Amino acid sequence: MQPVGASYKVQRRVAGLNNVRLDGITDLLLRAKGRSVFDIGCNRGMVGFQFAENYASVVHGCDIYEDGIFVAREVFADLRSTEGRFEVVDLTGGPKALKVFGSDGYDIVLCLATYHKLKRIMEPEKLTELMIFFGKWTKKYFAWRGTSDKPDENEQEIRNLDRDLKVAGLVRIHTSYISNDLGVAAIWAR
Repeated sequence: MQPVGASYKVQRRVAGLNNVRLDGITDLLLRAKGRSVFDIGCNRGMVGFQFAENYASVVHGCDIYEDGIFVAREVFADLRSTEGRFEVVDLTGGPKALKVFGSDGYDIVLCLATYHKLKRIMEPEKLTELMIFFGKWTKKYFAWRGTSDKPDENEQEIRNLDRDLKVAGLVRIHTSYISNDLGVAAIWAR
């Protein structure tokens, strides 16, 4: 983690605030009570915090952004009703990079504005393997959000996820284009 001081510069890392980050997929918050949630590319844990506010019993997340993981740990340190765990993970290592969680899965898995970043740095077959793993890890709902400025890329990502998550036994049940700011979002279910 970088030291806070004159040389430290805060960087905006997400689009939208809490009130719009889940635009088009907020129904998942209504289903959070007592559920376990995993946030792929959790950044500072703010989306996970929204699930904790809606009584999720477990919120875990990973990101390669070490400073963000530190913040997420701090945010969840005082939450007594939600088990929070956040780890620095390089997802290019594939499913084995996630063994630190030792989980047999989560009720809700979130992949919000992360897939397109992984696509830039992973071989297609490795990304497919990772998404199938996350699909198998999903007990109930898998949510995805694309990037707002590349609609054609988003549609290809949805097709890729339809293919990969089908292998894991999930089917797309919801697609939303309601958010002008954040772009398309979709939910798959078991």
